[in-house]
Amino acid sequence: MNQQSLQILSELQGLSTEEKRFILPKFFKTGKGEYGEGDKFLGVTVPNIRIVARCRLDISMETMTELMASEWHEMRMCGLMVIVENCKMMSKSSWRKNHSEDEREALRKKYFDFYLKHTDRINNWDLVDLTAPTVIGEYLIDKSHDILYKLADSKLLWEQRTAVVSTFAFIRNNDFEDIYTIAEHLLSHPHDLMQKAIGWMLREAGKRDADLLRAFLDKHAKKMPRTMLRYSIEKFAETERQYYMNK
Repeated sequence: MNQQSLQILSELQGLSTEEKRFILPKFFKTGKGEYGEGDKFLGVTVPNIRIVARCRLDISMETMTELMASEWHEMRMCGLMVIVENCKMMSKSSWRKNHSEDEREALRKKYFDFYLKHTDRINNWDLVDLTAPTVIGEYLIDKSHDILYKLADSKLLWEQRTAVVSTFAFIRNNDFEDIYTIAEHLLSHPHDLMQKAIGWMLREAGKRDADLLRAFLDKHAKKMPRTMLRYSIEKFAETERQYYMNK
């Protein structure tokens, strides 16, 4: 590892706790045959990882690549958080005053391409959920969304989850077309992590337009996995939740 990577590792190690080193591998299912099999944890919380990332926004792409290749979950998370924080910074007026739109577009594309190149290392639900809406979804808002459908058809669970969770950026802008199309496409997905992700995004869409969600549920509730359905109707009144659960 280069000096920047070693410094980040040292800082993260200094923030680790014995309790988290014990809890996190169990929480993220790293046992044999589980979805996070073999992943290793230093024992650092997300807020502390974010603190380290915010102090390292100028790291090189070489360092970013080393972080993504790390055996440590928190090192990969830190690399992704650097990207997220840089993307957020580029949206601020203070940054835009000193940089052109072409510069912003080039940087956003660089991070977008880097992310897609390393999806095999973005290999747990927290890594996807905390980063995909910003790095993938927000970049695609004014562009073709075709890449999401390619990811949705991937054999890699984490790419499929990226496709779903990235739509959160569109949902926040009251654009619901992609989440309903992808949800319908993946309606019978067998993995609970995908059922939860789809249900979560449907719920977020429903918070903004409940009638659209009801129309989707009226058509699909009977076929939806129960986990997906439960997540999607969490914000409904109890009587309405029971109605859909009993369909």
